[in-house]
Amino acid sequence: GRCHGRALAIWSLKPMWEFTRKRPITTAIGIVVVLGIVSLALLYFIPTPPSRVVIATAFKGASFEYFGLRYKDIFARSKVRLDLRETEGAVENLRLLQDPNAGVQIGFVAGGVSDGTHSPGLLSMGTVDYLPIWVFYVAPEPIERLTQLQGKRIAVGPAGSGTRVLAERILGKAGVTSERATLVPLAGRDAMDALVNGTVDIAWVQGAAETAAVQGLLRDPRVRLMSFPTAEAYTRLFPSLARLVLPQGVIDIERNIPPTDIQLVATTVSVLVRSDLNPAIVTLLLQAMSEVHDEPGLLHGAREFPRSFDSDYPLAGSAADFYKNGPSLMQRYLPLWLIVHAERAVALLVAGVALGLPLLHFLPMLYKWNVRRRLLYWYEQLKLLEAAIDADPGGAHMAERLLEIERIESTVSRIRIPLAFTDQLYDLRGHIEIVRRRFASRPIATDHPPSVEKARSGF
Repeated sequence: GRCHGRALAIWSLKPMWEFTRKRPITTAIGIVVVLGIVSLALLYFIPTPPSRVVIATAFKGASFEYFGLRYKDIFARSKVRLDLRETEGAVENLRLLQDPNAGVQIGFVAGGVSDGTHSPGLLSMGTVDYLPIWVFYVAPEPIERLTQLQGKRIAVGPAGSGTRVLAERILGKAGVTSERATLVPLAGRDAMDALVNGTVDIAWVQGAAETAAVQGLLRDPRVRLMSFPTAEAYTRLFPSLARLVLPQGVIDIERNIPPTDIQLVATTVSVLVRSDLNPAIVTLLLQAMSEVHDEPGLLHGAREFPRSFDSDYPLAGSAADFYKNGPSLMQRYLPLWLIVHAERAVALLVAGVALGLPLLHFLPMLYKWNVRRRLLYWYEQLKLLEAAIDADPGGAHMAERLLEIERIESTVSRIRIPLAFTDQLYDLRGHIEIVRRRFASRPIATDHPPSVEKARSGF
């Protein structure tokens, strides 16, 4: 059985070998065309990842910049350059992501600023952190409610930032509007400096507890932090918000910062991408998110982020698979540049098997049909000659018919076919002899040359 299978496999490949030997130029052109088509298909379905990607962050000192810098180091390990585009914040990030000419493929967005309905064409990689709202102030008397901010100069971030959009919504519920307070377009380090210098009364900062601006204000003895006693109420009014607690002494145990538990409200940070972002870059981004955000923070535990849930934007299918199954075997052990080639090799192997198995099944049948076609052609010529005999009972054109059958016999004797089809060749030659005898039994109306006489006599 094994020998039979091996012989069958060799016999199946024999037609291709004979075609290649007889028509080398045609074979070479065919190979080049096939390789070109396969290469274009692989480039289309498994494109080469770009060496440079742009991520929209925010202004200097913001949480988005802090996250972006950490992502940049991780991307650099895979030889991919991640450029940080400084922006005014989440609103501008959304605009850049939706603009195909902006050159931005990734962006950070705060929850509650927009959603998939108002910002179509964007996919979420998940949420990566809480973005607490910090209300810092310098005053001898404590501020316990947002209504006390009426008449104050409040640094709420520049126009177009997510901080400004969310601040106006939350403050508006407490009656603190641009008519009842002065909303100053400062954020980050600028807001911190303005608060310390007395240029503003309130610094409304939205960012992670680890950022330099937040840490600087928390450790400054002149600056106080407002606690949200109605934090739970705000989470009901704004579903994108969450209630958090900054524990007493968590910033500095020795100096007891903060001196009491502080209630905060926070939104989440989503990482959004364009739907046409290269799949390999998507995988690298998810790995960077896992490495940066699975660590415990001051306001959340270990492995709490990144999360696959995003209430505002549709989750990308690749991200859902990553959260469910983790990185693939190749993603765990191969560098990015090698993963692409490995995926192409696997795709080529699968396609080769899928096409090769049916081809090996039908190739012998096709080859057999091709050999029989060559023999059937001469059977058709014989049939036409027999019809000519019946149509010429007087033998007026018998001499030409005898020469034709001599030509057919001479040509058939030079046909080379595989040994397995030799019996069919001999059958054809036998049928040629039968037709010759029919000719020999018919009279010839006119004189004919010696070659015709020889053909008729069979010598």
